[in-house]
Amino acid sequence: MFKHILLPTDGSPLSEAAMRKGIEFAKAINARVTGFCVIPKLRYFSYDSDIGPEFEKQAVAAVQAEVNKNLLAIETAAKEAGVPCEAVHEKSDQTYDAIIKAAQKWECDLIIMASHGRRGMEGLLIGSETQKVLTHSKIPVLVYR
Repeated sequence: MFKHILLPTDGSPLSEAAMRKGIEFAKAINARVTGFCVIPKLRYFSYDSDIGPEFEKQAVAAVQAEVNKNLLAIETAAKEAGVPCEAVHEKSDQTYDAIIKAAQKWECDLIIMASHGRRGMEGLLIGSETQKVLTHSKIPVLVYR
C-alpha cells in the first residue's frame, strides 16, 4: 500500500485538519510522512522610494517564520503520533507544480491535502491548487474537506 505520504500545508485551519488526518492515516498503515510548504517568490511594487531592501528582508523573514511554524506543527504532530517525518519547503510561484515535484523528488506515493471548496466565480477567479494537483499529478491524491 502507501509507504510515504506528502502533506502539503498552507497553515490554514483546514490544512492543519488535513495534516492531522494524514498523520493518523500514516500511523494506521505504518507509513512515513513529509511535511511540505511552498514559499511564494515575493514581489512588491512601490510608488514610495522609502521602501527598499530592508522591507524585502522583513517580508522574507516573516514568510520564512510562518513556513517554519507550519512545518514545526507537522513535525510535532508526527512525533507525538510516532510517525517518521521530514519537513521541507521550496520556493515557487506555481504551488500545485511545486507540490507535484516535491512528491516526485521525495518519492512519495500519496499526497494528502485539503480543499477549501471554492466554487463558482470564486473558484474561477482564485483557482484551486488542489484541483490543479488532482489534474496534473500522476501520484494518487487524497483530498480532505
